[in-house]
Amino acid sequence: MEFKKEKQVRFQDEEKDVFREKNGAQGHEKQLPLYKTSAPLRKSEGGYADKIPKFGRSKVFPEGQEPEKKTILDPGSDIVLKWNRIFLFSCLVSLFVDPLFFYLPSVLNQQNSSCMHIDMNLGIIVTCFRTVADVFYLLHVIMKFRTAYVSPSSRVFGKGELVMDLNKIAKRYLKSEFFIDVIAALPLPQATGVVTKTAWAGAAYNLLLYMLASHVLGAAWYVLSIERHAICWKSACRAEFKSAGCSLNFLDCGTLTHSDRANWVNSTLVFTNCNPDNTSFFNYGIFGNAVAKNVVSSEFLKKYFYCLWWGLQNLSSYGQTLSTSTFIGETLFAILIAILGLVLFAHLIGNMQTYLQSITVRLEEWRLKRRDTEEWMRHRQLPEDLQQRVRRFTQYKWLTTRGVDEESILCALPTDLHRDIKRHLCLDLVRRVPFFSQMDDQLLDAICERLVSSLSTQGTYIVREGDPVTEMLFIIRGTLESSTTNGGRSGFFNSTTLRPGDFCGEELLSWALLPRSTLNLPSSTRTVRALSEVEAFALRAEDLKFVANQFRRLHSKKLQHTFRYYSHHWRTWAACFIQAAWRRHKKRMLAKCLSMQESFNSSHEEELPDDSDKEEAPKTVASSQVKQNLGVTILASRFAANTRRGAQKIKKVELPKLQKPEEPDFSADPDDD
Repeated sequence: MEFKKEKQVRFQDEEKDVFREKNGAQGHEKQLPLYKTSAPLRKSEGGYADKIPKFGRSKVFPEGQEPEKKTILDPGSDIVLKWNRIFLFSCLVSLFVDPLFFYLPSVLNQQNSSCMHIDMNLGIIVTCFRTVADVFYLLHVIMKFRTAYVSPSSRVFGKGELVMDLNKIAKRYLKSEFFIDVIAALPLPQATGVVTKTAWAGAAYNLLLYMLASHVLGAAWYVLSIERHAICWKSACRAEFKSAGCSLNFLDCGTLTHSDRANWVNSTLVFTNCNPDNTSFFNYGIFGNAVAKNVVSSEFLKKYFYCLWWGLQNLSSYGQTLSTSTFIGETLFAILIAILGLVLFAHLIGNMQTYLQSITVRLEEWRLKRRDTEEWMRHRQLPEDLQQRVRRFTQYKWLTTRGVDEESILCALPTDLHRDIKRHLCLDLVRRVPFFSQMDDQLLDAICERLVSSLSTQGTYIVREGDPVTEMLFIIRGTLESSTTNGGRSGFFNSTTLRPGDFCGEELLSWALLPRSTLNLPSSTRTVRALSEVEAFALRAEDLKFVANQFRRLHSKKLQHTFRYYSHHWRTWAACFIQAAWRRHKKRMLAKCLSMQESFNSSHEEELPDDSDKEEAPKTVASSQVKQNLGVTILASRFAANTRRGAQKIKKVELPKLQKPEEPDFSADPDDD
């Protein structure tokens, strides 16, 4: 049993690709030996669960690069989404607060006079709210320095990769939006990222903007009413006191305690002429209700809600109920109300329809498909684990593609446009695969044109050992486990982790390079299972065969040696070959050591006796020779028996050698035994 345990082999290859090291990949791990004897499966700290991202995230971290600090945030995370909502609310509050400054001027009515003043209490409250909104805006600027962004080069496929480097995030923000955010006087609703994820929330957001426009319009109508009222007072005062001059300072409430103001109030007709009912002297037009109903002199809440209602009413009716005077400014204000109401109402209806249709139409289609799938699974009585796997894949596909069938869109385009789009989407990603990096552009174009996207959820078996290989898979994101037992060989297990830039299904390439390949697809020598959510490109068997037949450059020695170097099948065979050679060397060294030991023992026993025993030598020479011959015979028989027994034992437990991978068009290199 001890000998048999020494024969069991378990490989765990975590070696980083040389191609990724040359391209400056981060997070290099220390290279492990190619094989270990009786080594258990290596697990990371905390298991695989620590490195596998949670299901359903909108973005993924770049492979081999985890966030260095917890302060770096994913723009699609719940924390950033909540902050965007908070910041949007603060921006809306600031937009709501700013028009409140229009309500600061007010009219104070007395028994037979009126005056204007500034409501300082309201001004202090509004200024405090505005300051709080500015603090939120400053916090949002700080948040942008801590929020990762999606790399533009990774947006062409799947969910995109996040840039987690603080320096890169800061440089990008400083070059793009920082100065605009700092200089901006009004914090317009410009929350970064996703704000709403439901259609009704988006519709409510647009309705809130419509109400905000009504609020601004009502505040503008109020301050213009105050202005028209002040213009009437000034006009009446100047018309009355042409020679003596008009004392406009008496219209300010700060002169209420002056004795001269009481005399002026008793002698003037300014307040009588500026009565809104007296249209012969001054026509207030659309601002008459504000003066007649004492809106300009009411408490804040009363005049605010009245102005809000006035703005909403006229914005919804496009100003059709307004009766304007001949004053040009008033007429232009009415025209602005009509145009603004028409544009905002169309914008509201259009956006609400867009939100309710753009999201719900595809979502409804997905729900119908999901409902049909659920009914089918219940009808077929699938076990719960299979149902859960189907649900996970359906949800993952929806999160990645949003219900868009990319293949149908590309197939409807002309061939030239189709080829250019596939080149733009796939070329940079394909060149990240070491095997493809050695090809020229024409061959890469042919491969890119036939690549299709492939999505796999965690725990999915891409292919099992012994099953026919139907496609080659080139990993873009995610990790897979590739293992083999060499066809069920007892005591043999080899496992390796496939990362972005690796590929699997290399048996298909050997089959495609055969000059007269059969219709039977090759069998897989490994079992490939997804350790996380995987995004990859797949090259089907018929497409690979077409490329191999049309482009003979695929048979070049350089590409073949590159394929052999990055093939895990070839690496496993090389490891087993080296291991077998090492065992043969150890066996020869052991036999040589035993032979030298036996020779040393025999020479030691043949030493001559001392001079002091010369007299007794003739008497004992016969007996010593007999003993010596007997000892040599016994040792030789023991050595022969041990050697024969060891050879028989090795022959019984020796396992068959791992079969060398096929190399159809490779150069016939002599095997070094």
